[in-house]
Amino acid sequence: MQQGLRDRVSRGVPVRASPALMTTFQTSAEPPAPRQIGSVNWLGFWTLYKKEVRRFLKVTFQTVAVPVSMSLLYMLLFAVVFASRRGDVQGVPYIEFLAPGLILMGVLNNAFANSSSSILVSKVQGNAVDFLMPPLSAAELAAGFILGAATRGFGVGIATAAVLVWFIDLMPAHLWAIIYFGVSASLMLGMLGVIGGIWAEKFDHIAVVTFFITPLTFLSGTFYSVSVLPEPFETLSHFNPFFYMIDGFRYGFTGEADGNVMIGVVSTLAINAVLMTICYLILKSGWRLKS
Repeated sequence: MQQGLRDRVSRGVPVRASPALMTTFQTSAEPPAPRQIGSVNWLGFWTLYKKEVRRFLKVTFQTVAVPVSMSLLYMLLFAVVFASRRGDVQGVPYIEFLAPGLILMGVLNNAFANSSSSILVSKVQGNAVDFLMPPLSAAELAAGFILGAATRGFGVGIATAAVLVWFIDLMPAHLWAIIYFGVSASLMLGMLGVIGGIWAEKFDHIAVVTFFITPLTFLSGTFYSVSVLPEPFETLSHFNPFFYMIDGFRYGFTGEADGNVMIGVVSTLAINAVLMTICYLILKSGWRLKS
């Protein structure tokens, strides 16, 4: 009888039963068991990551098409104005020298923009609780935001390369360098975006961070070889971490580098480890998020 009553209730059929029978039916129903999360909340992390990716995919024209078109405009401008006058750089045509720098510049800018804007907008709109209340650890939160930003940055880089390859030769010379420095750059700027987004309380604050990032990008050898700089500027350029990322990424395409590629590998790895630790500690403390 109880089973028949349950079947009718599950189908939405109205029933009339005695109070005693209803009491028996209610007390015999078992509550849903809590989900076992385990040491890592994979479902929560994956949900946050998908949210970050879908966030920029919803406005693909703004987040992907515009950066790609800007890189193409840079390429056309320098091809028309400087290519015929500049000559070869590091033994390769100037346009082929320029293209990897433009690709990585798009990666850097968009990785930073994704994580910083996501966190800041959540704080300004008051919905940061959406990612603070779920059972996500500081490491899972950091990984979700950073990998989402890296996905956007690397996606913009791939899209830019897919467009530029129609105009110039972009055959890889060292594929490992392209992958390593491309991924390292997107992760680094994704972590800087997380730190900047948490620190910022309004959009003007993000502009302050960008004010420092943009010059480091432009003065890292994106448009020129640092070997043409007079001293002490050439030496100072080797203290710019962006120089090693762009130089190493360009080495992956051209096989030529201004600096020591292995120093670039070690330095980017060390900087990323430090930034990851900072992101974890900030998220764990709840600074400017929970207080």
